[in-house]
Amino acid sequence: MKLASLKSAARDGALIVVDQHLERAVTVAAHAATLQAALEDWGAIAPALREMYDALNQGAVQGFPLDLQALASPLPRAYQWLDGSAYLSHVERVRKARGAEMPANLWHDPLMYQGGSDGFLGPREPITLVDEAWGLDFEAEVAVVTDDVPMGITPEAARGHIKLLMLVNDVSLRNLIPAELVKGFGFLHGKPASAFSPVAVTPDELGAAWDGARLQLPLRSYVNESLVGEPDAGVDMQFDFPALIGHAAKTRRLGAGTIIGSGTVSNTERARGCSCLVERRMLEISERGEPITPFLRHGDRIRIEMTGGDGHNIFGAIDQQVLPWRG
Repeated sequence: MKLASLKSAARDGALIVVDQHLERAVTVAAHAATLQAALEDWGAIAPALREMYDALNQGAVQGFPLDLQALASPLPRAYQWLDGSAYLSHVERVRKARGAEMPANLWHDPLMYQGGSDGFLGPREPITLVDEAWGLDFEAEVAVVTDDVPMGITPEAARGHIKLLMLVNDVSLRNLIPAELVKGFGFLHGKPASAFSPVAVTPDELGAAWDGARLQLPLRSYVNESLVGEPDAGVDMQFDFPALIGHAAKTRRLGAGTIIGSGTVSNTERARGCSCLVERRMLEISERGEPITPFLRHGDRIRIEMTGGDGHNIFGAIDQQVLPWRG
């Protein structure tokens, strides 16, 4: 099942069901006005949404043509957005870029930060940048959305709480981050609004590529139509999604609609490329002695997408242009 949110006057958008090939959609206000409402009563509402999805794919319901420009992120805002860093090749390279060592406990204790979630960018909305000197970077990730998760849940039990998957562009301002982290209190200015894929999908849509814990498909990122990388999201993931959920719920319950990010997808095999520019720059330093690739500038465009074995785009593409901030 594929779900999306139309932009509307309401901050949480209007829930729609989208067909398998991202061509047509149907409104489902009679069942749930928003995706957040559906997640809060998932057991009761999901079967009705599934029926509508099947009818749309079979042509029993006509629906309307899907306009990706009209979509907000599937959850236009969320009660909680927690981003892990499960790919340690990424962690190592980024920490090296700012002269930081890899603590030994990162191999068994996940990194995770709590990001701003009061308003996400839509998948086709621009990234507005005040100053190019801030070092704008993209970070291509996979995320899961949960229903209500009890405190202290085990990773094994956490599997059953994964209801949806999405792609993420976790926008970063690389040149602001070091000064924030040295204070020892985490990100703020260095992490502006993130963007998510046009649709969120239920795990069954992914077939054998989803094993209940990892999504085993390449995640492709482009800057100005040039491929930056296509690392496999199922490879080199030190902490799978159930482990990340268990980590997040160690001392708190997680409310329905909590988003858990994988962190930047990264493979130790350099030939697969990167899912962010700071990694590419670090590889350039190690191979050439200096970084060649600039951070994103006004006018640049970033696209993030994932295709299945049948060649179809699963989530729709995050496609954003960098524009000057006008105030």
